Amino acid sequence: MTWAEQLRSSLKANDVNLAIYVPDEVLTPLIDGADQDPEMEAFPASREEEAIGIAAGAALGGRRSVVLMQSSGYGNSVNALASLVVPYQLPVLMIIGERGVLGEFNPVQVPISRAIRPSLDAMGIPHRTLEREDEVELVAHKMMLQCFRTSLPAVLFINPLLTGGKDDR
Repeated sequence: MTWAEQLRSSLKANDVNLAIYVPDEVLTPLIDGADQDPEMEAFPASREEEAIGIAAGAALGGRRSVVLMQSSGYGNSVNALASLVVPYQLPVLMIIGERGVLGEFNPVQVPISRAIRPSLDAMGIPHRTLEREDEVELVAHKMMLQCFRTSLPAVLFINPLLTGGKDDR
């Protein structure tokens, strides 16, 4: 199975049936898979903090969801995480396509890549980076278990080593 198929399988195994996303080329295989899966509901948000708000509302209603976004959009979601998700201990799972690393061609992607992990650490949000297909299923499943069992947010980064990154052509 591809990394995207493994992630979708882990999402389903953890009863995640709602995917809120901000369109992203790197995450397209995961987004398309969720959108085509009859057991999942997938829809786009106009901004990352909107996606976080929808996922927070779903969590309050007892529904498990995932937010899919690119690392450059993470900065838009910090206030929603810090003022809603973290203090109210909501199990918001995020899968973030990582840009700004490993041969990045766009210099505006680099600064946020340096700030994401320290800001997650400051908020106490656990995170793991997926770099190899042979680790996706186990790491994703364990991170999802932790998120939903502890009712705390969690992040899985999708590194360019896993996806091949975004083509600069």
